[in-house]
Amino acid sequence: MRIVFAGTPEFAAHSLLALMATGHSVVAVLAQPDRPVGRGLKVQPGAVKRSALAAGVPVYQPDRLDTPEVLALLQGLSPDVMVVAAYGMLLPGQLLGLPKYGAINIHASLLPRWRGAAPIQRAIQAGDHMTGISIMQMDAGLDTGNVVLVRPCPIHLQDNAKTLQDRLADLGAQAIVEALERLGDGTLVAVPQSTAGVTYARKVGKEEALLDWSKDAMQLANEIRAFNPSPVSRTPFGKELIKVWEAYTAPCSGNEGMAGTVFRLGEDGVWVSCGKDVLVLTVLQRAGGKPMKAAEFIKGFPLQAGSRLGA
Repeated sequence: MRIVFAGTPEFAAHSLLALMATGHSVVAVLAQPDRPVGRGLKVQPGAVKRSALAAGVPVYQPDRLDTPEVLALLQGLSPDVMVVAAYGMLLPGQLLGLPKYGAINIHASLLPRWRGAAPIQRAIQAGDHMTGISIMQMDAGLDTGNVVLVRPCPIHLQDNAKTLQDRLADLGAQAIVEALERLGDGTLVAVPQSTAGVTYARKVGKEEALLDWSKDAMQLANEIRAFNPSPVSRTPFGKELIKVWEAYTAPCSGNEGMAGTVFRLGEDGVWVSCGKDVLVLTVLQRAGGKPMKAAEFIKGFPLQAGSRLGA
């Protein structure tokens, strides 16, 4: 098949590489414009662009898709199908109907749960035990199209957004290859999404990463996993902001003090009281530093029993 692939980050690059390895003809790639990344805010291409250029595939990075120029470009490419994965821009209706088989999206959730921009982070944050990949036919709505293939994936207690994303990226690559094979031989069945159980995975904002110690410890632990590696959970201490990369929960004995109180420090971590139960912080980072195991962190940081974290 002649494929136009639309995607930007690492998650999508797995599927692009898998499609190119199968012998399909990826005639062009659409990717978001290059953005500044990292502490130095250096402008760098995304993983999809890098993979496409390495394979000699033309890359286009329009700021908008609803222009005559983009429509003419895609018409000239005569694609059989568009494959979309974490592209970050909605496709206008005239583009959806252009390819012979329309546009197919690789979405990292079990639709209709977690439609939207951040399904991996929101599934972890909500404490879900299961997620997966949904291959769907795109329509004018936000992740509302008919689903043609589903592959479930468990969420482990140790998962953060990066580890789960990596597994889902591999699963998505396998699923889209199978979906296109079945699309070509006419065995792919489209099933409308249920109207029950719809949730929306809004984009994660940096302001959400501030830990609220009045919450249950389990909820905070889920947030820390969901926001690792970005934007990374954090808590104020005096004039500093401590980043918390990893933590686990422990039961409360009733003598820990007010929420946000550090009541124990040791080799196993920094023990903090919460609205319910206790959160043990195991990997922390101070401003300008690097992530450290708690035992190493507290050697050079003025935390002590009775210290209060939070605004």
